This record gives sequence, structure tokens and C-alpha cells, in this order.
Amino acid sequence: MFSHIMVGANDIEASKAFYDATLGALGYGPGVIDEKGRVFYMTDTGIFALSQPIDGNPAGHGNGSTIGFAAATTEAADAWHAAGLASGGVACEEPPGVREGGMGPLYLAYLRDPSGNKICTLVRV
Repeated sequence: MFSHIMVGANDIEASKAFYDATLGALGYGPGVIDEKGRVFYMTDTGIFALSQPIDGNPAGHGNGSTIGFAAATTEAADAWHAAGLASGGVACEEPPGVREGGMGPLYLAYLRDPSGNKICTLVRV
């Protein structure tokens, strides 16, 4: 359904370091910076990207928005969370763990990245 997701970043280097660490914990390589200073994490199934806003205004997180990354195991989700905390991320929501809902039990871990974007990992358990 999605070709790519791009989020705004106020400090590209800090955001790249954060996502290199968190996405690295899920098995992805470091982001590639293009000639416009944007960072791209390319996979066979889609692209995640970082960019300073084109309009020159500061990047801001979307209130109510969450970007979820798939994790293969709860251990990978925990490694992602730990890497994020060690790389400038901030814990949010409940601590990593199983949550019950209409889609069945899900193991979720939440963070805010250096620009305040809310992200999570999800494992179907």
C-alpha cells in the first residue's frame, strides 16, 4: 500500500544517528544521504526517509500520528527500543510489552525520535 514514508527532521545528523541505531537493531543498513541532504532507508518493500522541511519552517511531529516498524521477535523490538534510548530517543506510552486489542495480542515498543515523531515496533504474538 505504501511506497514510502518521509518524516521531518530538524537535525538530520542526530536523526540519522537515531534511525541508523534503531533500524540497525532490526537488521537494516545505515541510511544514505542524497545530494539534497535527505536520508533514505531503502528496502524491497518500501522506503523510510528523513528530510528538513522544504518550506524552511521547523519540523514538527503529527499529533496522533505513529509510524510502526515490523520486528521479527520481541527481542528485536527490545533491542530497537534500547538502541533508540541510547541514541537520543525518548520513551513514550507504556513500557515495551504485550497489549491486547481487537487485532489480537501485539508486542509493542514506543519512542519519540529526536524531532518528536512517535514511532513504534510491532510483533504479532
